[in-house]
Amino acid sequence: MAAIAKTVVATGASSGLGFEAIKQLLAQKATPYKFILGARDVNRTTAAYDSLLESTSDNWKSRHDLTVLPLELSDLKATRTFAQRTLDQLDKKNLKLDYLFLNAGITDGTEQEEKGKGPGGSKWCESLVVNHLSQHYLIHLLKDKLVESKARIVVVSSGAVRRVQDTTVLDEHLKAGSGVSGMDIYCETKFVQLLGAHWWRRQLAGQCTVVAVSPGLIPDTGIGRGSGMKLTMDMPDAKSVPEGAASLLRAFTRDDIPEDPERIFLTSWGEWWSKDVYANSLDKALQDKWCPSKDEIEREEGLL
Repeated sequence: MAAIAKTVVATGASSGLGFEAIKQLLAQKATPYKFILGARDVNRTTAAYDSLLESTSDNWKSRHDLTVLPLELSDLKATRTFAQRTLDQLDKKNLKLDYLFLNAGITDGTEQEEKGKGPGGSKWCESLVVNHLSQHYLIHLLKDKLVESKARIVVVSSGAVRRVQDTTVLDEHLKAGSGVSGMDIYCETKFVQLLGAHWWRRQLAGQCTVVAVSPGLIPDTGIGRGSGMKLTMDMPDAKSVPEGAASLLRAFTRDDIPEDPERIFLTSWGEWWSKDVYANSLDKALQDKWCPSKDEIEREEGLL
């Protein structure tokens, strides 16, 4: 009997860890996959996957299907368009949505932004819009399909969330033009993203599985460029791109999720982190504050 195909909708799969993770899934023969990938540059991303096909004797197109759709996460209107086109694709092909893989992220600081004027006129900095708000909005837009499919939502997080000790600074730091450096903005936006993972875990309890996962420290992705961080392979928990991607893919299949619903964070070494490591993100009031409803996002970001 042929294996049942699994559908993956992904952000941040044009290069680096996301590209490598999809590459590893394409190499699998046991399970066929249907991919819908969001990318800023559709032509370049499509060419990258076509080049992958040409570089190997394994014809993955005989087993898998891959579609690339335009997605600019700094533009919430574009995020809404991507969501609608994704739903159209799923309905047209009568597909479930098995996995939503939220991998996209940037590390830019706010020094170069005009004060109070983020992407599309948002009051928030571009890193917050890309790393959290747009992908949070995307879940809202895909929610009915996710619930219908009993999907697993995989949020690519970071051990950098541990650096956020004072959550009272987030309101000011994450505004456009706040003048805060890339390293701090990266840690704080990934922390807010983790708040979002917990919030969605609460909203979708019993309907979908939400897992946060860290790939480890991956110097070769260039993740440190916008933050000013200098990353090297001799740092603790440093891993190659293939190793980091393999860490992310474990979050797709692990079925030993702890009974405690707040333990949703899978480490790069394959253990479920103790809650005390990310205790600040368990504040439900803070989760609610940083996880607006679909209507609130559309009203506050001028999408109505």
